[in-house]
Amino acid sequence: MQPYNTLKSQQESLSGVAYASGAFLIWGLSPIYWKVLQSIPALETIMHRALWSFFFLLIVLISQGHFSEFMAAVKNRRTLMILFPTTMLLGFNWFIYIWAVNNEHILQASLGYFINPLVNVLLGMIFLRERLRPLQAVALGLAVVGVLYLTFNYGEFPWIALSLAFAFGFYGLIRKVAPVSSLVGLSIEMLFFFVPALAYIVFLDSKGTGALLHMSTKIDIFLIGTAFLTAFPLLIFTLGTRRLKLSTVGFLQYIAPSCMFLLGVFLYNEPLSSAHMLTFVLIWTALCLYSVDSARHYRMDTN
Repeated sequence: MQPYNTLKSQQESLSGVAYASGAFLIWGLSPIYWKVLQSIPALETIMHRALWSFFFLLIVLISQGHFSEFMAAVKNRRTLMILFPTTMLLGFNWFIYIWAVNNEHILQASLGYFINPLVNVLLGMIFLRERLRPLQAVALGLAVVGVLYLTFNYGEFPWIALSLAFAFGFYGLIRKVAPVSSLVGLSIEMLFFFVPALAYIVFLDSKGTGALLHMSTKIDIFLIGTAFLTAFPLLIFTLGTRRLKLSTVGFLQYIAPSCMFLLGVFLYNEPLSSAHMLTFVLIWTALCLYSVDSARHYRMDTN
């Protein structure tokens, strides 16, 4: 019979995998959701996303007893100065992603999130003076070769993929120094969005061009539901990461771009050329090397 602590640890790990996998699965399948809102301009969609997310997060903050932490962060000028640029980066990331999904570029979006861990390594080297380990250098080199191959042999510069990868990379880099939890940080970012989002939606409504209450009940529900799509996976992702090793989360994160890739190819029939395929193979190889290196060094650090 296994000791109680061992059983408890196994249960924690299993629940952690379930939470984190659920979050990544929701993010990976989110193009299906955004496709429903395809007829609405991306800017209007993200304004609704920010507005309704703020209300949803406010309820979560109060129900989970984090409202005082939120108010303390709002009163902290340094925290606000850190989170303002992350708000801009998050908004840019949202806009590019939703625009890409609704303009038949899901494959490029998935490529961006595959590249993101390697971009994080690059940014760490440049801004945090982190030294690249040999396998990391090889992985980063393969990613660069993949991007260059797609650019010069297919004649398509993957600007969507690189925009998403670098915007999210810089977002993570800056958020590292923000002395707040993920929930409180996102709530403040939505607070920054709140006034311009509300003003923009009211303006569109006054012109008779807004989507809310003017198209269909289904569209109204999906616009308001963007709050749930934004906040819920973040909450269960946080629950998952608390229960798992960093290396495990690193492997699970590829669920999201893998789902996007499969959706782009098999559900939305986006063209997959030989140049695209070779680029993905190079990126996947790079990620395998990166993951093996991360897992090996994580074990060394914990032994």
